Amino acid sequence: MSGASRVAAISVGSNSLLIALKLVVGLVTGSVSILAEAIHSSIDLLAAVIAFFGLRAAGKPADREHPFGHGKWENVSGSVEAVLIFVAAIWIIYEAVKKIMHGVEVELLGWGIAVMAVSVIVNTLVSRNLFKQAKIHDSIALEADGQHLRTDVITSLGVLVGLALVQFTGLKILDPIIAIGVALIIVKAAWDILRKSFGGIIDTGLPPEEEKIIIDTLAEHKSQLVDFHEIRTRKSGAERFADLHLVMPGTLSVDEAHKMCDHLEADLKRRLPRLEITLHVEPCDDSCKSCEMSCDSRRSG
Repeated sequence: MSGASRVAAISVGSNSLLIALKLVVGLVTGSVSILAEAIHSSIDLLAAVIAFFGLRAAGKPADREHPFGHGKWENVSGSVEAVLIFVAAIWIIYEAVKKIMHGVEVELLGWGIAVMAVSVIVNTLVSRNLFKQAKIHDSIALEADGQHLRTDVITSLGVLVGLALVQFTGLKILDPIIAIGVALIIVKAAWDILRKSFGGIIDTGLPPEEEKIIIDTLAEHKSQLVDFHEIRTRKSGAERFADLHLVMPGTLSVDEAHKMCDHLEADLKRRLPRLEITLHVEPCDDSCKSCEMSCDSRRSG
């Protein structure tokens, strides 16, 4: 099991425990906000399971049927998680509105407050680890899982404060109102995850800061190149792909052009880990000023 998969497995375990606690206390107290949190955590659990299997699938090496690897399984995983979160939010709003219309009965709030406090502490620790590992492994699946738990921390805090207010003020209608607030936060988190995950499925280009690294690296070799153009990029899970055209002086031999391409690839991969780059070399016709400058630079060197 890879390091990323182990982190996802820890998330599965912690979510399972919190779901059991929230469901039991939510049913005992009759609190729709606690039940909303239980549903939210259930979606987090399902998301963690999807992330676990998505990472295992994405980690498989390239093969004949998948020459570019299996990285997009991570994007599929994140997109499915987002859709599930939307469904959970709709259910929470439905149940909360029913409570508002037909009356609210909430009891034994001390238990609910205790469970929400435990949830905040546990999910804060687990989500921090998920974000740390997501950065290390450049994993959209772990990042989505961490985003779920970060949202869970926020909503659990909201429920915790709300239950305390109900306890001290006796305004039981605050419980379903808080549940609706939880649902709206969940919708925002789901949209953010879906936008980022789905972008990888439809081959959205690399982030501007990463494309700038490619352009700046090529620009550093202007004395050896004439020009470059038609840069295309995309990302599949943690894998990055780029292809572009290089214009080189027509006086270069095939061997010299090949060595230059190897040098550029090494520079780019050093600055952008897990980058696969395809370079198409075009000879300059020696008629442009840029080519003359490049040739003169090579001669003087």
